[in-house]
Amino acid sequence: MELRKSYFADQRKDDLHEIGQPRPRSDSPGHVTGKTAYFADRNFPAMLHLKMVRSPHHHARIRSIDISEAEMHPGVVKILTAKDVPHNVYTILILIQIGPEDETVLADGKVRWKGEAVVAVLAETERAAHEAAAKVKVDYEVLPAVFDMEEALKPGAPVVNEYHGRNYYLYDSGECRKVRFGDVEAGFAGADHVLEQTYQSSPIEHAPTETTGCIVAPEGNDRFTCYTNTQAMFFTLDNASIILQMPGNRLHFVGGTVGGGFGGKVDVIVEPIAILGAKLTGRPVSFIYSREEEMQISSPRAAEKVVIKDGVMKDGRIVARKVTGYTDAGAYSRHSPYGAQKGAGHYPGPYTIPNVWIDTYCVYTNRTPSSAMRGFGVTIGDFALEVQMDKLARLIGMDPLEFRFINAYRDGDMKAHRQPTEGAALIECMQEASRAANWPVAEKFMAMSSYAKGA
Repeated sequence: MELRKSYFADQRKDDLHEIGQPRPRSDSPGHVTGKTAYFADRNFPAMLHLKMVRSPHHHARIRSIDISEAEMHPGVVKILTAKDVPHNVYTILILIQIGPEDETVLADGKVRWKGEAVVAVLAETERAAHEAAAKVKVDYEVLPAVFDMEEALKPGAPVVNEYHGRNYYLYDSGECRKVRFGDVEAGFAGADHVLEQTYQSSPIEHAPTETTGCIVAPEGNDRFTCYTNTQAMFFTLDNASIILQMPGNRLHFVGGTVGGGFGGKVDVIVEPIAILGAKLTGRPVSFIYSREEEMQISSPRAAEKVVIKDGVMKDGRIVARKVTGYTDAGAYSRHSPYGAQKGAGHYPGPYTIPNVWIDTYCVYTNRTPSSAMRGFGVTIGDFALEVQMDKLARLIGMDPLEFRFINAYRDGDMKAHRQPTEGAALIECMQEASRAANWPVAEKFMAMSSYAKGA
């Protein structure tokens, strides 16, 4: 790695002992020698194994649940249904006042996606739990399902989630998160060229080496230790406290070592029900996803659709940008309302555009609930924006890198969400990229600076 310290030298201290200095990761020796302990490396006497009965349907009403045969299966200790969960309806972002609570720990009266948890079986062995789960009888009335975001938004579409009463998240700005800056229609009217393109992505599974899971051990006096691979320790603890209606000081979470996460282990799914199982049985409980469950049940990156309409001048200036973004939350909110909001702030891209119109929708469908994954709400938008930039450059016959230099935001420029740009460094990054790639650009662009428009 080469560090170019000539840039922004007046804004940086080089005499710091830790920041800016190469340091080995403290956990690297354990990883490469096989000494790192993961949550599943723990074993406790008399530990129970939890397996879920999951919905085979994308959308159905639960008529009845019969656990009588499963309860008689050898090795079964406890079977849990929705009525056993103290606070069964929750949403993980309620901690930051993003509601309503819209997701069930165990399905109650209805399932909204294929794979939704309905019944939890705790048994002496994994085999016994699997066999007993297969003996649980659930009578379903299959309902119409919707899988396409635009279809879900049409009048008369099946309502996915009654806790919302509509198939979109309601922001304080209405049915979508809105950004308005300048007069976008006037910008299009005055542009030399207008280009509108649509970009789509499918859900993406994180596929971590270590599947999602936890082990919970009772400590006595109604206290529990949860060994987990969550990426959001306190977020998970606080949500578990709400779901279990249990003071947080009775829950001790131990984690920090994650065998691959990428954002896929921030949802609060396995810990609350495992703690409840330990509480009701007085025994340690292990709840670990199989590989099949990890691929089908864990939250993927959301499917997205992005429609970008740009007005551009022959000299390369983008004078108007209109973006409509759709984020497929699946059946429940989880982190998707936040992801769609991030997109609204980001979709104009790192470019100074005088007229901007953004609408981003968080849409509910009968698909697996989506959630966080490496820059969620932004990554797919970046792909769409930068492909669009290349198309615009070709449209006007301009080098794509020089086209970006012309439109790049610089310190002091006002962004579409009305925050002034600070510490941009985009110009300098593109200059170094040009040198590294041996991509020739005009000297006037190599002389530019992020500090000021005149430079």
